[in-house]
Amino acid sequence: MKKRELINLGIPRGRPMNVAFRVVKRLADRGESRQSIRAKIKALIEKPEDYKDDADFGDLTGVLLRTSTARGRFEERTEPAPYRRWGSDFDQTSITQIENACRLPVSVAGALMPDAHTGYGLPIGGILATRNAVIPYAVGMDIACRMKLTVLDMPVSSIRGEEGFLRNVLKRETRFGIGAEFKHKRDHSVMDKDWSASPITRQNKDKAWKQLGSSGSGNHFVEFGTLALDRDDLGLKAGVYFALLSHSGSRGTGGNIARHYSRIAMQTHPELPRELLHLAWFDMDSDTGREYWAAMQLMGLYAAANHELIHRHIARALKARVLLDIENHHNFAWKEKHFGEDVIVHRKGATPAGKDMLGIIPGSMASPGYICRGKGNLESMNSAAHGAGRAMSRKAAKNSYTWHEAGKFLKERDVVLISAGLDEVPMAYKDINKVMAAQRDLVEIVARFDPKLVKMAPAGERPED
Repeated sequence: MKKRELINLGIPRGRPMNVAFRVVKRLADRGESRQSIRAKIKALIEKPEDYKDDADFGDLTGVLLRTSTARGRFEERTEPAPYRRWGSDFDQTSITQIENACRLPVSVAGALMPDAHTGYGLPIGGILATRNAVIPYAVGMDIACRMKLTVLDMPVSSIRGEEGFLRNVLKRETRFGIGAEFKHKRDHSVMDKDWSASPITRQNKDKAWKQLGSSGSGNHFVEFGTLALDRDDLGLKAGVYFALLSHSGSRGTGGNIARHYSRIAMQTHPELPRELLHLAWFDMDSDTGREYWAAMQLMGLYAAANHELIHRHIARALKARVLLDIENHHNFAWKEKHFGEDVIVHRKGATPAGKDMLGIIPGSMASPGYICRGKGNLESMNSAAHGAGRAMSRKAAKNSYTWHEAGKFLKERDVVLISAGLDEVPMAYKDINKVMAAQRDLVEIVARFDPKLVKMAPAGERPED
C-alpha cells in the first residue's frame, strides 16, 4: 500500500506512517489481501482502543493513541511573542491576525508593515519568525510572488510615440488570467529541476510548463513606465529611463501547492483553536515539512523563471538592450539568524530589506513605485513593505467606484490602462508615499518608477494574488 492510500484511511504522517508500513508489510508477507488489510486499518482508525492488545496492530494502536493525545492539547505561550508595527493605517483584523500569530508556541517574533491588510492566517504585510517550523499560510497562496524591473536602452518618448507597438508586444509576449498559458511551451532550465520534490509538483509539471512566462490575475501586472534616478547609482547615470516592471508569482502550480499543504497542516494540528487554524505549521524536521519546503523552493525558481521569460521576450521583441535588472520575492520563507538563533522568517507580502539589499516596492497602476536599498533593520527582521497595500476589499472597490472615475484618475496621471478589473483601481490602495514615509528606518529610496502603459488581467477574472 502506498502512503497516499494510508493517509486517505486516516494514518497520520511521521511515526504512525512508519509503523503502519511495517504492519502492512508483515500482513502482506503472510498472504493477507489488500482489501482485508484496508478493512482492518479502517476499523482500527474508527476504534483504536479495541486494538491495544492486538498481536498485529498493538504497536500501531499505541502510536496512534499517543499522537492523538499529544494533538489534543494546545499549549499557548504564557506570553505572546513580541511584534512591532510600522505605520498606523491598519484594519483591526490585520492587527488581530499578527497578534494571533504571536500566540503560537513556535513563534519567536513578528512585525507588521505599513501596507498590511487582512489575509489568511498571517496578514498580508506580516512578518513572522518561527523556531524550526514553516507555516504554509504565512508564506501565502501565491508562493514566491515577486517583482522584476528592467531598464532598456529605449527613449522615454517611445512610450507614447510607439504605444500601439508596445501594446501588441505586451499582448503577444505574456498571458493574463487564471488559466492563462502558452500554446507552444517556452523553454527554461527550471523545467529540468527535480519536479518530484512533492506529489503536487510532480502532478503539475506539465501545467507549470504551459504557464511558464505568463502573468496570472488579481494584482499581477506588466507595465511600461519611466525610472527616474536623481543621482548616479545602480550602475546608471542620473536621469530618466525607459523601464519595464512586472509582478506575478508561481501561477496555478504554486496555488495548488499552497492549498494542498495548508490543508495537511491544519489536519496535522487539529488542537489549534479556530482563530489559529490557518496558522498551522509543519516541523522542519518532519517529512511533510521537508516536502513543503522543497516545493516552495522550486516555486521560487519557477516564479523567477516566469519573470525572466517575460522580460527576455519583451526585450527581444523591442530589439532593446538591457541596462539593469532588479528583482525580489515577497511571499516566501527564509532560513535566517535573528535574536541570536536560527529561525524561519516568513515574509507574506513583505520585501527582504537586508543591509544594502535592493528591492522593488510598487504603488498602484497610477501611483509611483520605488527601487529601495535595505537598511538592515533588525527589529523588522530585515524586512519592508511590498507595495501600497489595499485600503479596501475588492468587493468594496467595485461598489465604491466606477470606470468613469477611474478613467479620470488615470488620465490626470498620464497612465494608459490596457486591461484590468474595477477591483484594482488605484483608489482602492493606500497612499504609497505615506507607506514609504512610515518605513524610512527600513529602506532608502534609490529611484522612482512611474507607470505609463499598464496591462492586468481583464475584468471578471478571479484574483490569485
